[in-house]
Amino acid sequence: MGEVELSCLAYAKMYLHASQFPRCSVNGLLLSSSPAGAAVCITDCVPLLHSHLSLAPITQLALTQVDAWCSQTQQRIVGYYQANACVSDSSPTPCALKIAEKIFEQCNNTVLLMIDGEKMFPSCRVPPIVMYERKDARWALKDKHAIMLRQWEETCSIVNQLFSSGDQTLLVDFDSHLDDITKDWTNQKLNAKIMELISPANGNV
Repeated sequence: MGEVELSCLAYAKMYLHASQFPRCSVNGLLLSSSPAGAAVCITDCVPLLHSHLSLAPITQLALTQVDAWCSQTQQRIVGYYQANACVSDSSPTPCALKIAEKIFEQCNNTVLLMIDGEKMFPSCRVPPIVMYERKDARWALKDKHAIMLRQWEETCSIVNQLFSSGDQTLLVDFDSHLDDITKDWTNQKLNAKIMELISPANGNV
């Protein structure tokens, strides 16, 4: 696997998901709207669960629905992210490895991202992310320099703006959708808000 590029949209939603449930483990799927190739460009993510991460039936239901939605929107599932409840632990759990392995069956460039809770603060100079790739039949730590998040300072500024305006409450994960099916797990409203902040008209890239 070559370099991995993470969009502002995907990072912001991962960060908001972990922040919304600070005492819980959370997870989600990483999506790409780019064709399969050497480099992986993560353009969006779907927040999944904030409770019972290892509950297989819910995970399978989520994977099936997200996969069907991706087929309709010209996207594909290229990876998995997770933040552990213990902020000092950014190691993949058996659940994380199992789901990443399932995604790998369909995508041989699957990315496994673990959020480093100890580095999740507004002025962090580098993305608080630990990345793994499947290599020689196991999940191995990937060089941190292989992940690119363009305009990092601008991305941090956008995340801070979302928090200051209370927009983190807009984020809906699949768990919340199952509790209230009127809630949109594709997060179109939040996506529009983030894209508005990213737009060059607002001085961001």
